[in-house]
Amino acid sequence: MTADPRLFAHDPQRRWSEAPAPAGWHELRPSPARARSRTALRSAPEPLAAQVTEALPGEALERLADEGEWTWVRTVHDGYLGWARAADVGAGWTPDLEVEALRAHAYAAPRVSAPIVAELCRGARLAAGAGEVVTEEHRRWQPVTLPGGQAGWVQAVVLSPLAVPDPASFALTLLGAPYVWGGRSAWGLDCSGLTQLAYAACGLSLPRDADQQHAALSTVDVPRRGDLAFFPGHVGLMLDGRQMVHANATAMAVSVDTLGEGEYGGRLLASLRGYGRWPGPEAR
Repeated sequence: MTADPRLFAHDPQRRWSEAPAPAGWHELRPSPARARSRTALRSAPEPLAAQVTEALPGEALERLADEGEWTWVRTVHDGYLGWARAADVGAGWTPDLEVEALRAHAYAAPRVSAPIVAELCRGARLAAGAGEVVTEEHRRWQPVTLPGGQAGWVQAVVLSPLAVPDPASFALTLLGAPYVWGGRSAWGLDCSGLTQLAYAACGLSLPRDADQQHAALSTVDVPRRGDLAFFPGHVGLMLDGRQMVHANATAMAVSVDTLGEGEYGGRLLASLRGYGRWPGPEAR
């Protein structure tokens, strides 16, 4: 079986490959790295190449090879390959804080009027900074070190875990979030980015792309809340037997649609390829 090029680093043009590399090729040796900010991973080392996925601030990466201003990396959490600007990839370090808010900012000082120094999102990783927590007008400010090494402050509330009863409930918190091809955060995400994020909020790890998610789940004929619905190149998360929440390029946002209802719902139902259910015990 041919290795999936989204996951296995093998480049005939550059004669690069991870082990086992063919004779005469350069064998890639991954080194630990972290994304300095929300970082686009592209299909090629070119600024206009398609974004295939996104690394969140502070997210763990493997650096595979460098070419000019670009570096070939793999996201550790799902093993996905892509090209990032080398300036957006830093050395490996050990964060000890995780952002729980859907969207957040880091500030230059512990007050809301201070300049914003970083854009954060759920899943961003930070390190506790030097100094003590500061209370200002009943707000608790946590000093942090950002993935690029810069000092900043975040309100402690953005680090507080959110109650997530199930993946469908989490997906609904993202209604209206912009559709972005390859995106994985509330600042912008695609269909499989939404389902991966929603399942992860409940401790369930899905692969990155819709076809990979389809292969990972158990096929069911009658959907229930939390199951995934699959279409050619698309995936949505079922709210019940007919309603589905999904990030889509028709609304250019996360929206709720009903299979078989209206012109768009009719097209969705006609192209439905089946439903998938988490194969083991549910996390909630």
